[in-house]
Amino acid sequence: MSAMLPSRQLWAQGPHIVAIGGGTGLSTMLRGLKKYTKNLTAIVTVSDDGGGSGMLRRDIGMLPPGDIRHCMEALANVEPIMQRLLTYRFTEGGLAGQSFGNLILAALNGVTGSFEEAVAQMSQVLAITGRILPVTSADVQLEAVFENGARVVGESKIFYCKKQEDCRIRQVRLIPSRPKALPEAVSAIADADMIVLGPGSLYTSIIPNLLVDGIVKAIRESDALKVYVCNVMTQEGETEGYTVSDHIAAIFAHSAQGLFRLCLTNSSPIPKAVAARYAEEGAERIRCDKSACAALGVEVVERPVATVESGFVRHSSAALARELILLHAERSVRIAGARFRPREDAYQMEERK
Repeated sequence: MSAMLPSRQLWAQGPHIVAIGGGTGLSTMLRGLKKYTKNLTAIVTVSDDGGGSGMLRRDIGMLPPGDIRHCMEALANVEPIMQRLLTYRFTEGGLAGQSFGNLILAALNGVTGSFEEAVAQMSQVLAITGRILPVTSADVQLEAVFENGARVVGESKIFYCKKQEDCRIRQVRLIPSRPKALPEAVSAIADADMIVLGPGSLYTSIIPNLLVDGIVKAIRESDALKVYVCNVMTQEGETEGYTVSDHIAAIFAHSAQGLFRLCLTNSSPIPKAVAARYAEEGAERIRCDKSACAALGVEVVERPVATVESGFVRHSSAALARELILLHAERSVRIAGARFRPREDAYQMEERK
């Protein structure tokens, strides 16, 4: 069964998909998924303290807007000039390195008095497909504990500390611990037909969401199809030497055993020249150790979901979205009423304008 774009009616009645993560991996996936269903909810981590987001956290005390902004860029339905404004980054003066999209969110945060309301208002302005929710409204910091006992507080510092300590991350936690999840995030998980974790940085984009009180419980209680999208390459400063099962084991250790039963990994080949360049930086293709994953109770599905852009290996937004939609059609057993029905012809309709 192929996964061509659905008709407008099927798009409006498409599966309710909740995507949990952060960083560019999440926004890449959302850019593809919005072509298949309007019923999207992105639940986004808020522990970033680097770059433009870190500047705004320190200067005006707001939650970090960067990962939220990336999702908005992916789901916005606006004129090209507005897209360019959202992604514009200042290069000079006191605003050097700051994103214009971040500043809009900062202004709305001041006008509305709350970050979640600022996100909701900006979502309306940008006519986004679906919803974008911060996982919590609490002001949190991320702490990493390494296998040698060293500790560091601050998401932006973890990379440098790991390089210095030269050992694996044993655990990450939020400060303050177990902040309350946004009620809308918990409700979205409860109503989901499919819950997708990742892709994204294991310890700084995915796991922090699972440390928020109420998120893991909601995922465990949901009868939705649950899928973890594993990264294609190991990440310098986080997951050097990790296999697919190492990623899964780390997630389970920070949440609950059996949180998901399905893992989507990449089967597309990586050009030798590209792999060699990654190797120079201590990164490599993540090895798919299916037997170890099976021992953890997780089935691995390999699909061609990666591409190479400007010498970097990335998930293809189109390919990843297509494979997730097909997985939902093949595996989902929660079909009700006017909800999406995975018929053989569901995606063999005319392309939406």
